Amino acid sequence: MKLYTYCLRYDGGSAPNPFWDTCTLVICKPAIRRTAQVGDWIVGLGSAQSPIGDISTSLVYAMKVTSKLTMKASDQFCLTTLPNKIPQWGSRDFRLQKGDCIYDYGTLEYPKMRRAVHNEVHRRRDLSGKYALLSDHFYYFGDEPVLLPEYLFPIIHRTQGHKSNLNQPYVQSFVNWIESLGYRKNELYGKPQFSDELSGDEDTKSKCSPRKLEEEDIQWVVTACQSKTTQKTNKAEKLPNQCGPSHSRIAAELNMLIESNQGDKSYRTKPKV
Repeated sequence: MKLYTYCLRYDGGSAPNPFWDTCTLVICKPAIRRTAQVGDWIVGLGSAQSPIGDISTSLVYAMKVTSKLTMKASDQFCLTTLPNKIPQWGSRDFRLQKGDCIYDYGTLEYPKMRRAVHNEVHRRRDLSGKYALLSDHFYYFGDEPVLLPEYLFPIIHRTQGHKSNLNQPYVQSFVNWIESLGYRKNELYGKPQFSDELSGDEDTKSKCSPRKLEEEDIQWVVTACQSKTTQKTNKAEKLPNQCGPSHSRIAAELNMLIESNQGDKSYRTKPKV
């Protein structure tokens, strides 16, 4: 049994998606989705710059992986068993807006994208995870995070990526702690921290993952464009003139992501923990 921990910078209800009695991790966190196995625990810890204050020592959610499916099998599972996980972008119900069953395989090996919180800019990274993780043994606290005891502070991971091997001495201690708190599993004890932003607007897509864009994300757009230019760039502003219409749109969306990452944020007061 392994314990994967990471800083959940954007708790918006889609990664993880804790609704409909099953917690799923289908998009984002590709390295975790590739390597985690049934029986492992995935833990999202708060951010120092969350909209509810510094919650970097608090637990936002924890899920014990009870099923691991390929992305294609996960799509079929949603169609037959978890239809509410299929995003309904125009719905007034934010739980339906935030559906994480984004990739529509149908009879194809290469999926189409349903209208959802992610778009073509995110496709490569999402699909590189290869698997979807599901749980019917989870605890979700959202904007009511639970403070970790000090003896579990070593599992905190404050940077990008995740921690697992270094958590090995703390796995059983974490499980004992979370299951001794008296919370019923598979219930939501808070709402997603960014649920107020759900509007159905295209802008919401660009806020799905407000992280610093990695070079591979930028290089993917550069490669996607049939351009003779090989020079690396930290902005995509020159790409539309070098690409076809669809890639021009991707480049524009990438610029929006860059701008959203550089913008200032306003924060609320600290949560009750």
